[in-house]
Amino acid sequence: MGEEKPNYRLYGRAKGRPLRRGQKELLADLLPRLKPEMGAIKNHTGPVWLEIGFGGGEHLAWQAAHHPACLCIGVEPFENGVAKLLAQVAAQNLTNIRVLHGDARPFLDALPANSLDRLFVLHPDPWPKKKHHKRRIISPPLLESAARALKAGGELRIASDIPDYIRWSLMQVERHNRQQPDFIWQAKSKADWQNRPADWPQTRYEAKALREGRTPTYLRFLRA
Repeated sequence: MGEEKPNYRLYGRAKGRPLRRGQKELLADLLPRLKPEMGAIKNHTGPVWLEIGFGGGEHLAWQAAHHPACLCIGVEPFENGVAKLLAQVAAQNLTNIRVLHGDARPFLDALPANSLDRLFVLHPDPWPKKKHHKRRIISPPLLESAARALKAGGELRIASDIPDYIRWSLMQVERHNRQQPDFIWQAKSKADWQNRPADWPQTRYEAKALREGRTPTYLRFLRA
């Protein structure tokens, strides 16, 4: 998919608890049938949405169920999370989901320009230690790729319950915009980033944050 960009090394767990028999069968049988194909993405007549790091897949499954005209693509490196999403796809017979097990960033780079209507990066690993900040997914290379892949008027959504990560994300977007003003922050008041929009379902990571007393922040940027 082209020359590897700086900061494009994948970090984090690839596997967790041993998979159950049914999960292994889904990975072996269903996952290959849901592989996203560039031609199908380019020719899709409805909106195309991509979620990077979908965790357990509950957000992507909700979006697919509530927006059947959308092609909803999820990319996740954690095998157990992929298995959880596949179980939801099978249980709900979701035909408009495509799933890639691996690193989203090379996939994002391979997408046709102006092919995405919405891009989600929800509750990514914060990598809180300063020496690990280079591992954060919100980064100059990611924003450069997102700006290329998103259509004009397309939307980038970022959420985190870690205040430092929100500051980091805003700084990265501001830094990008100084070179090329691609992203317009949709925040006219505190309510715009303190309250989750109606079409933004809660993820398990957000629910955990609320249980532990952390307050999520919701960032929305439109592609200029």
